[in-house]
Formats: sequence, C-alpha cells, structure tokens
Amino acid sequence: LVPMAATGGSDEEVHFDFFPLVRQYKSGRVERFFNFPPIPAGVDPATGVVSRDVVIDPANGLWARVFLPPGAAGKLPVLVYFHGGAYVIGSASDPMTHNYLNGLVAAANVLAVALEYRLAPEHPLPAAYDDSWEGLKWVASHATGGGAAEPWLLDHGDFSRVFLAGGSAGGTIAHVMAVRAGERGALPGGVGIKGVIVVHPYFSGAAEIGKEATTGKAEKAKADAFWRFLYPGSPGLDDPLSNPFSEAAGGSAARIAGDRVLVCVAEKDGLRDRGVWYYENLKASGYGGEVELLESMDEDHVFYCMKPRCEKAIELQDRILSFLRK
Repeated sequence: LVPMAATGGSDEEVHFDFFPLVRQYKSGRVERFFNFPPIPAGVDPATGVVSRDVVIDPANGLWARVFLPPGAAGKLPVLVYFHGGAYVIGSASDPMTHNYLNGLVAAANVLAVALEYRLAPEHPLPAAYDDSWEGLKWVASHATGGGAAEPWLLDHGDFSRVFLAGGSAGGTIAHVMAVRAGERGALPGGVGIKGVIVVHPYFSGAAEIGKEATTGKAEKAKADAFWRFLYPGSPGLDDPLSNPFSEAAGGSAARIAGDRVLVCVAEKDGLRDRGVWYYENLKASGYGGEVELLESMDEDHVFYCMKPRCEKAIELQDRILSFLRK
C-alpha cells in the first residue's frame, strides 16, 4: 500500500476506475485485475521448448525471456515479441504470453525474445515504448557479439531474419518499434527487420471511425480517458503512439522497417475497426512493402490465447507460420 500521509489521498477513494483492467485510488494505490501467477522459465513439457530469463538493465529492472525450440541447431530466425495488456497488465512471464510463445517457437522453429516493459500508471507512457526500444537494441547488439551477450542469441540468432510481433497493446508497440527501426542506422550492427506481425492492435485517434461514430461513442469516450490515464503528458488520441497516421506522426508509418506486415483482427473485437483502419491506411501510406490482413470471423480479442486449439486459432497460427517462413 502507498502510505496516505505520503500522498494526501484516501486509500479507499477511487481516483480512476477502468475495470476490468485497473483501478487507481487517490492514495496512489493501484489494483490490477487479470493478475495471473507468473510461469517460471524452464523446459515446457508439452513442446520441449526451453526458456530462460535474462536481465537487460539492472538499473530499471528491464529483462527478457528467451525461448529456444527443442533440438535447436545452427542459426534461427529471431522473433522479438511484445506482450499485451493495455499497458497496465501482462508480462513476458504470464501464462498467456509464455504458453503462446512455447507453441509458436516449437511450430516455427524460431528463437523468440519476449521483452518485459514497465507498466502504467506507476510508469506512465512512453515508458513501455522506451523500454521496448532498449530491449530491441539489446537484441540487435548480439549481431556483432557486443554488449551484455546472451549465449543463445549469439549461438542461434540469425540477424538477417529478425521479426517483430505483438498482440493488443503489444501489436501497437511492434508498429512503433518498426517505425524507430526504420530510421537509418537505428539498430546496432545495421540490423534490419524482416517483417512485422501486428495482432489485434490497440490503436485509436481523435476522429471517429466505424462503430465509434454510432454504437461505440461511450467506448470511444472511455478510450480517450484511458489514454490520458496511461499517458498524462500526451496531447490526446492523435499522439503518434496512439494514431500512427495523425498529422503529428509526420508520415512515419510509411517508413517502418520490414518488407512485410501482417495485420490480424477478430470480427467481434471492439478494436476490430481500428485494426482494419490500420491495415488500410498503412497500404495507402506509401509504405513500399507488402501488407496482409487476416480477419478471424466470429472471434473476440486475443481469443487465440484463451482457446489456442480452436479452429480459428489454428488458422491464425498457420498464417503466422507462413509469414515467418516466406
């Protein structure tokens, strides 16, 4: 608990309420929901994938979980993954992220790095983006064998085949990291990005689109309030970190790294329209690569984590595998 004397607020009086994700009291105390116990790194008995945790920056607690497929030999594509959770919940060690990556790593035969980042509101945005960028630079630093070296990355990472991926807020982070990586010489060792996988992304914007203009007005208002909660210093929903096609973004979407982008949406997801909007605007932005769209019909937000063996989850997995192997 945060001492009331230190904050001058009541420990029972609600300041911000964004149930079922997070609630903050006037004392500063934060209550999170969907708090699943973390899964320790190690050998996954179902897939044979082995994982371990690596500290990237002891100063701010930045760390990553690295996954290797069973019988890993030689150089493998590197998948850098950003977990979801609306920037307020989730972790590289939570069951949804850990189990999902075990399955993907085994099926795709890739080396995956799930980057941890600090959560709002204790660490307001852009902390999650800045942490993710530091983590991505750390991964890329292994291309030349420099920095705080992680042996699995040195031994097995093929840095000519680096992919970025993420779900929900992690999908948004993957886009922003691709923008930053698209700047000449941005990553150590001249490392480039082969492709970007953006799953059920959490984008927004001041102008209403799709259902936001009709049945979704209340949700849109809540989204605006939530963004300001996550990022008190932000100018609002047209911040480039929320709206990659706003005037403030300066056309940066057209300069994202990678030859290909796969955008995945779910029909019943409240973020579905924004995902399609992202796909359509990226195609029209002047980006020179290939942009693909997969819509999972009759499914909701990040359904593939809750129902990994359902038909549509298998279809999504197959599309991602095809994207990684192309």
